[in-house]
Parts: sequence; structure tokens; C-alpha cells
Amino acid sequence: MEESFKVTPWEVTGDIDYDLLAKKFGTTPLSKELTERLGDHPMLRRGIFYTHRDLNVYVNEHEKGNKVVLYTGRGPSGNTHLGHLMPWMFAKWLQDVLGIELYFQMTDDEKFLFKTDLSQEDTRRMAYENALDLVAVGFDPAKTKIILDSENIATLYPIALKVAKKVNFSTAKAVFGFDNTTNIGSIFFTTIQSAPAFLPSELEGKQVHCLIPCGIDQDPHFRVTRDVAPALGYPKPCLICCKMFPGLNGGDKMSSSDENSTIYTTDTPKQVKKKVGRAFTGGKVSVEEQRKEGGDPSVCAVFKYNYFLFESDDRKMNELAERCRNGEILCGECKVALTEKINVFLEGHQKRREEAKSIVQNMTFEGFKW
Repeated sequence: MEESFKVTPWEVTGDIDYDLLAKKFGTTPLSKELTERLGDHPMLRRGIFYTHRDLNVYVNEHEKGNKVVLYTGRGPSGNTHLGHLMPWMFAKWLQDVLGIELYFQMTDDEKFLFKTDLSQEDTRRMAYENALDLVAVGFDPAKTKIILDSENIATLYPIALKVAKKVNFSTAKAVFGFDNTTNIGSIFFTTIQSAPAFLPSELEGKQVHCLIPCGIDQDPHFRVTRDVAPALGYPKPCLICCKMFPGLNGGDKMSSSDENSTIYTTDTPKQVKKKVGRAFTGGKVSVEEQRKEGGDPSVCAVFKYNYFLFESDDRKMNELAERCRNGEILCGECKVALTEKINVFLEGHQKRREEAKSIVQNMTFEGFKW
């Protein structure tokens, strides 16, 4: 049977079967025992972060007292939205509970290569704007370094060269679907994304394990990274992967290309109200019918927003789902409540974002100037 969805680092379409996707990619389901060793977090309890590669190895290293780090990133092609924030917030929690460093890669080169409508100036400008959102999430400035590929290429390139020598074109085609129309920069790029995974080992002069919290769509890059690591004498990077943050239109992934279904960190209260007001729900066509037959929270974007990010209390989520199914609460009421939650969150985030302008410069790797 042909799959009805497509997931690559650059394109996500269709109704995603996450269990099938994990099986296809070859990742391992997160066990309760393993998640408990990390700690209690709603995204773990609810299976939002749901699959991994060698997380047990990483946790073992940390528990032995060996140095470990976090590594994640962002492709700066536009404004930051809630879907981008979700794994960052989880990574921030990991930094806090483990007390470790984070390397954050801004792949301005990737977006220039893959987006025909973006200049290098565009991607650099968006990298700075995205960095403000990163700082606003609350990462420890003393333990967080922002890598901008175009600025830090002198450090990344020697490592990328080692990776490139071990990756042939047939592997790149098989993993990423490249063909003869693909520009050669895009083909080389995955080696640049591999480099920060090995950078801590280079800096320390010993093997340092890194953990990459990311969307499951980014796994293909790191399959290649993990494949070449042993031959280069580096530890394989470990991954913990999450499901996509949903769009307000009912889709499985919030998309920057659909502004009406996307909440940006710079949105005004009026914009949030308008967007949430148009959100896809599991409600019926009339108030009377919904009171009688109830709604379906499993397909409701408003319910999913609470589940993924805006309500950490499992008891309250269960009560909300039950009230929805029983017709005790209407979609309009849920939209009003979610709008308020998002706007309260954004008010705080935007204040911290403004304050970040005086902090972000001190978090750049090797001290480059924006």
C-alpha cells in the first residue's frame, strides 16, 4: 500500500503515521524506563517526543559523570513560529535538568541553497531574528553557543570535509532524494549539518556525546552523520525526536508558507485572535448538534495546541476532552480560552525577545558580529 504522507528535512505532506515513519526511519520507541531517567516532562508523558537513537547511551554517559552536550538548530528562512519553539523549549528543559552546554546551529547556508527566493542577506537577517527567539526561550547564556554557518565555516569546514570524504553520491540520493537537477551545494550541505555533532569532541580532544532534540523530519541528516562517525573516530550523535507541531488548519505540521494557520512569535493579540478564530475543530455544524452528539477532540487543532504546548496538566486535558465529547463545551469557548493562553505566552516571550537584543551577541560562537 502506497504511503499517504511524505516526510523529508525540507517537505512534510499528508496525514503522518508516526509509528510507521519511525519504523521506516529505523528509530527506537521511547520506553517509560528511559524517559523516567531523564525526568518528568509533558512532552515525554504524552509521547510528543516519542522515538530515539541511542538515548540510553547518552544517559549512561551523563550518569557516569562524563561530559555530554546538546545540539539542535534552525534553518533561518522566515519568522519563528510555535512549531519551532516546541523542541527548543524541550531542549531548554534538558539543559536545565542536566546542567549542560547547548550548541545551536543556524543553517543560513542551507536556506540560501534550498530556497530560490532567498539571498544570503535574507538568511543572515532571519538568523538574527530567530536568535532573538532562541534567547527568549531562556537558555543559559553561559552554556549556550550560537553557530552561524556562514560565519563559523572556518571551524566547521575541516570537520565537514572529513564527513564528505565518507559519503558518496548514491547515499545522498537514496537518503534525500537528490537527482541531476539538484545544485551541488545542497548535496554537500548535510556534511555541514553533521559538523556540530563532532565539534565538541574536537574542542575537548576526547569523545563527547551529543544529544539532538529535533523533529522526526530531521532524522535523515543524522542517519548519515551516525553512519560515518565510527570511521572518523567520533561517537555517534544520539537523537530524541518529536512529532510535528500541528497547524491551525488541521494539518500535521505548522507551516510558514500558510500564514493563516501559523502563530508567529511576533504576532499581535489581534492576529492571534483572528487565526485561532478560523482554526479547524472537531465540532459539529450547529450548536444543537454539538450539544447532542458532542465534538471530536482527536482532530481538533485547538485541542492539539493545548495538548502539545499550552496545558501541562493531564487531568485538565482529560476533562477538556470529556466535556468536548459530551457536548458540554463549544468550539467558540475553546477558541477564546486558547487565544488568551497564546497571547499571555506571547506577551512574555516578546518582552524577553526585546531584552535578548543585548544578550544574543555574547552567545555567538567564536564571537562573530551580527
